Parts: sequence; structure tokens; C-alpha cells
Amino acid sequence: MNTESRPLQIILQSLDLLERDRPTIRLLLLSLITILFFTSSISHAQARPAPEEDTQQWNDIQLAVELNKQVDFNLYGTFRVGRDITHLVERRAGVGFTFKLGKYLSLAPNYLGIVMRPSEGRKVNENRLTFPATVRVPLGKFVLSDRNQIERRLRFPLDSTRYRNRLQIEHPIKIGETSLQLFAADEVFYDWSFDAWVRNRFFVGLSRKFNKHFTGDVYYMRQNDGRSRPGDLHVIGVTYRLRY
Repeated sequence: MNTESRPLQIILQSLDLLERDRPTIRLLLLSLITILFFTSSISHAQARPAPEEDTQQWNDIQLAVELNKQVDFNLYGTFRVGRDITHLVERRAGVGFTFKLGKYLSLAPNYLGIVMRPSEGRKVNENRLTFPATVRVPLGKFVLSDRNQIERRLRFPLDSTRYRNRLQIEHPIKIGETSLQLFAADEVFYDWSFDAWVRNRFFVGLSRKFNKHFTGDVYYMRQNDGRSRPGDLHVIGVTYRLRY
């Protein structure tokens, strides 16, 4: 089976469980399909070594549909522009669920199909199974969250497993009449392929809730990774989060 078509089949099968006449869901599905199959020009020249550092722009779309008070159905789509923001270097599409266990704990198992072109002439496909558990606790005007995540990465030539921990703090602010959420986070990665902590990511950004259905985030991220190529990244990211 073509690995690039697998996420689309999962999404279509899962949507049969939902209300089919929701125009917003159909619009988001179309967006995810577009992201999945959107391709840039592919060079057939000999692969060149990837640089150690890159500047990228990341775009994420997340759709959550409430099935009941404790369970959400989720769709994910991502595209990342790299090589100094000149080429599409990664696209993702995925599906999953969020299970809310009490006031503070949530579990969100999901599947992602990923296609990467980190450098000219190099293409990597990955199927990723992820199990994150997040504790989110209000502390006065602050909100502290701690996400612990296990990833199983299915890819050629070698599968691998990673652990990720992301600690984040949020605080409301106002700019004029606009209410925003300021956040900062740090995430570390442990990879059993190397038996080592291999990556660190630091985030700082702003989140705005436009209405009960739509929240947008914009952030800067700095990644340090001495094993991947490119591993050291400067990223400007945007996340579109929709909820119905």
C-alpha cells in the first residue's frame, strides 16, 4: 500500500462516524487533503549533504470535534517550509482522539503520516504512532502544563522510539483591547536509537481566542539537535485550532 495514501484513507473512514453534513468539517478535510498531496518540485540530481542549520516556517491545522464531554475526535495537518523558507520540506496528515480524565489529565493517542524532504534529492517517509499524556494545572493567573509523550516511528531503514517531555507556562496579557495568552515552553527528546537526550526545543509565543470555535497561535522556536541534519533550527510557527 502506498504510504502517502494511508493517512487519507484513515481520515475518510473516521469521518463516517461523524455528522457528514457539517460544512466546516468538509472544508477542513479538503485542507488536509491539499496539504497531504501538495508537492513542490523534486530534484532527481544526486542528493547533497544537508546543512546543520536552517530557518523554517511551520503551519499547523488542528480540528477537534466533541463526541461527548470526555472525548474529542481530532484531525491534524501540517506543512513546513524550509531551506531558508524557500522549499516545502515536510507535510503531515493525521487522526486521533483526546480522552479527558478528570479536570487536569488528558490522553491523546494519534497517528501521523509524514513525508519529509530535508535536503535536495532526499526523501523520507514515516508512519508515527504517538501517545501523549498531558497534565494541565491552573496556578493563580498562570497555567502550567506538562506533556509526556511516547512516539513509535516506523520508517526505512530503521524504526525507532522516542520519549518527549514538554513543560509549558501560560499567562494572560492585554495589548490594547485585545486579550492574549503569552506562553513559553521547553521540550526535550530522548531517543532509544542513540540511548541519549538528542534534542531540545524552546518556544515563546502568543495565543488568541477569536471565538468559541477558533484559536490561533504564533510563536518562535529554537531547536538544538547535534544528530539530525538539519538539526539546529530557527522557526516561526502558526497554529490554527478549530473546535466544534
